[in-house]
Amino acid sequence: MNDYSFGNRICELRRKAGLTQAQLAEAVGVTNKAVSKWENGRAKPTTDALRKLSAVLLVPVEKLLELEKSDRTPAISKIVITGGPCAGKSTAMSWIQNAFSEKGYAVLFVPETATELITGGVAPWTCGCNLDFQKCQFRLQLAKEAVFEQAAATMKVEKALIVCDRGAIDNKAYMTDLEFEQAAASTGLDEVSLRDGYDAVFHLVTAAKGAEAFYTTANNAARRESPEEAAALDDKLIAAWTGHPHLRVIDNSTGFNTKMKRLIAEISAFLGEPEPLEIERKYLIEYPDIAELESLPNCRKIDISQTYLTSPEGEERRVRQRGSDGHYLYYETTKKYITGLKRVEVERRLSQSEYLSLLMEADPAKRPIRKTRYCLTEDHRYYEIDIYPFWNDRAIVEVELSSEDEQVALPRRFKLIRDVTDDMSYKNSELAKR
Repeated sequence: MNDYSFGNRICELRRKAGLTQAQLAEAVGVTNKAVSKWENGRAKPTTDALRKLSAVLLVPVEKLLELEKSDRTPAISKIVITGGPCAGKSTAMSWIQNAFSEKGYAVLFVPETATELITGGVAPWTCGCNLDFQKCQFRLQLAKEAVFEQAAATMKVEKALIVCDRGAIDNKAYMTDLEFEQAAASTGLDEVSLRDGYDAVFHLVTAAKGAEAFYTTANNAARRESPEEAAALDDKLIAAWTGHPHLRVIDNSTGFNTKMKRLIAEISAFLGEPEPLEIERKYLIEYPDIAELESLPNCRKIDISQTYLTSPEGEERRVRQRGSDGHYLYYETTKKYITGLKRVEVERRLSQSEYLSLLMEADPAKRPIRKTRYCLTEDHRYYEIDIYPFWNDRAIVEVELSSEDEQVALPRRFKLIRDVTDDMSYKNSELAKR
C-alpha cells in the first residue's frame, strides 16, 4: 500500500537540501529508481539507508522513523460524480460506498448542493434572480468541500475518497456565459481552478439519452425537466466539464447494473486500484480545422507546457503547466511503460513554487514541449487533440480506453493518417528531442 505522506516528506526534505533525485541517490548509495520509489510511496528505505538519509538531509534518524511510522495523513482523492437528470447518481453513491470501503478507503460524500438549497426553499425562483441563486450555490459548494477535506485530513486512515455529488462547475450549465463569469468572480477563483480543482470527474449520462423508458422525475423533488430538457442539459453538463484532465463519460449502452460496474471500474483505474494503469491509443491525423473546433460547444482549448526531468532508467518524469487565459495548474507525472498501449502512471498536483523548483531537474537532452490541446467530448468519448508549433500539416489525437481490446472510431471530422500508439517517435518525450 502506498505511503504518499512519507514519500512527499522525503521529497520536500530533498528539495530543501537542494538535491536532485540523482544526487540524493549517489549520496545514499542507492539507485535513482530507489529514490523515485520512496518519493512515490511505493517503497521504504532500509535501516541503513535511513541512517544515510539522516546524515545527508540533516534530519535525525528518530524523526525519519516517526515520518515512516506515525506522522501520516491520509492520501486524499476528491472526485465528482455528475450527469444529467435521472442518470443514476444516487444509486452510484451506494455502489461507490460498498466498492471502495472494501478497498480500505474512508469514503466521504458531499451532498448535491442544488438539491439541498432548493428543498430548503432557496431556489432561482425564490431568490432575486438566477445569478443570486448561483452565487449562493457556489459559496455553499466550496465551503462544504473545504470542510470535508479538513475532516478527511484528520482521519486515522491511509486513504480517503471524497465524492462530490456534482461539483462547482456543474453550475455553468444553468447560467448564461455572463452569469457564470460574474458568479465565478464572486468566488475569487477562475474557471480553470473551479473545473480542475477536482482530481477526476465521472459523468453519468441521463436515462433520457439511450434509456428513455426509465426516465422519471418521481424520485427527486428538485427534478423538473422533461426528457427533452434532460437530454439538452446533459449535453451542457458534459460541455461544462470538457477540458478537465480526467473526464470520463459513462453512457447507457449497457444495462443499468453494468453501467454502475463500468463506473466503479473507471474510478478504480483512476485511483490506481490495484495499480494506476492508463490505457491509451494515439492517432496521427491531418491538421484539423481549428476554427471548427473552437466553434463547438463541447470543445475546450487548453495551453500546455511540459518539461521532462532527469529520470531513472525505465521511468519517465515530467512536470506540466496546464490551463488557459493566464490561469494555470501544475502537475508532476511519473510513467512506466508496460506496452505501447498500457502504462503505470502516477500524478500529483504541485504548487507553483514546487513546479518552479522541479524545473531545476530538467533533462538537458530534451527541450520543453509546448502545445495547444483541444479537449472534445463526442459520442460519449473524450478526445484530446494536440497541436504542436512545429507541425502545420498534422496533429495527434489521444483517446483513453477502459481495456486494451476496446475499439475506437474517430469522429469523421478527423482525417486519420495512421495509428501511432506503438510508434515511439510520436511520444512527447521523443518529440522533445527535436
